Amino acid sequence: MKKKKIAVLTGGGDCPGLNAVIRAVTKKAILDHNAEVIGVEDGFEGLVDKRYRQLSYDQVSGILSLGGTILGTSNVANPYNYPVKEGQTVGFKDLSKQVIGNIKDLNIDCLVCIGGDGTLAIAYRLYQEGVPVVGIPKTIDNDIFGTDISFGFDTAVQIATEGIDRLHTTAQSHHRVMIVEVMGRRAGWIALHSGVAGGGDIILIPEIPYDINLVAERVRSRREKGKRFSIIVIAEGAKPIGGDVTIKRVVADASDPVRLGGIGFVLGEQLEQMTGLETRTVVLGHLLRGGTPTPFDRILGTELGSGAVDLIFNNKFGQMIAMQNNSFVAVSLEIAAQGSRLVSPDGSLVRSARSVGTCFGNI
Repeated sequence: MKKKKIAVLTGGGDCPGLNAVIRAVTKKAILDHNAEVIGVEDGFEGLVDKRYRQLSYDQVSGILSLGGTILGTSNVANPYNYPVKEGQTVGFKDLSKQVIGNIKDLNIDCLVCIGGDGTLAIAYRLYQEGVPVVGIPKTIDNDIFGTDISFGFDTAVQIATEGIDRLHTTAQSHHRVMIVEVMGRRAGWIALHSGVAGGGDIILIPEIPYDINLVAERVRSRREKGKRFSIIVIAEGAKPIGGDVTIKRVVADASDPVRLGGIGFVLGEQLEQMTGLETRTVVLGHLLRGGTPTPFDRILGTELGSGAVDLIFNNKFGQMIAMQNNSFVAVSLEIAAQGSRLVSPDGSLVRSARSVGTCFGNI
């Protein structure tokens, strides 16, 4: 029988648990199927520039606990809208035909794409054009359709919760309003889960636009009741009612150029003016992406990687391996490509948080 060849890439932002997935895909493919595994460097950029290397069993040993990705990644390398520098300006071209040609030259039996909704949407388009593809959902934001949870989320929530716990003590000592800004461009899962776990008094997420007057009133009310500090957890994509998101900067050579950030500082200045209380803002940012993955994310990454190899050898292309109701299932990449899975404003965790007095800035 012909020895199968599998290529694997990691696209989008880095994420704790990526190396656990790469390890699982490589080891299972080699041990169970005597397959050859190729690692594509820096996501789809590696498919444009023909940068890849063979992955052996020994090369992926010892990487289970490492953060980041040994293959590198890129969140600007969309082959259907690829940044190309022409003189001093950056333009965008459709290089998908070039990428598909390079994939054919590799003579692979399947391309494994590990990434979020953007990466998986690209993977789905490639599949529609004849490339055998299998997807693995990855994002700290936990916002991919078709799966109940993605690896990286648990680690991000743990880091954010530890940050909130540490800020509690300084907030109490100095009687301040402490604002913790976490990642969450469109979906507020990290802010919601870490805010609840860390005992945040106010949680502000993109799905529930907030009224600054209600937020200020909650802070004042706590003060009047003898609670001389408040903890506010806010997602970077949160916005006031009738307002817009806070943009930190624009990256010219990215297909999605807008970078959010700074809403915590905007909120802090407003609250100081409205309440007269000293306010401090801490932006956790990329701390949530880095470092050692939690045991849960290592285990989840291992199971997802193993499940992806099963899909390959059962010829279930155009699918991603996902977790639904505590079981691993195959889900069409078309579902994952639909966009971001958002927090329901009336979801069970939001309701539970409200029931213990947490304010979401809208009622």
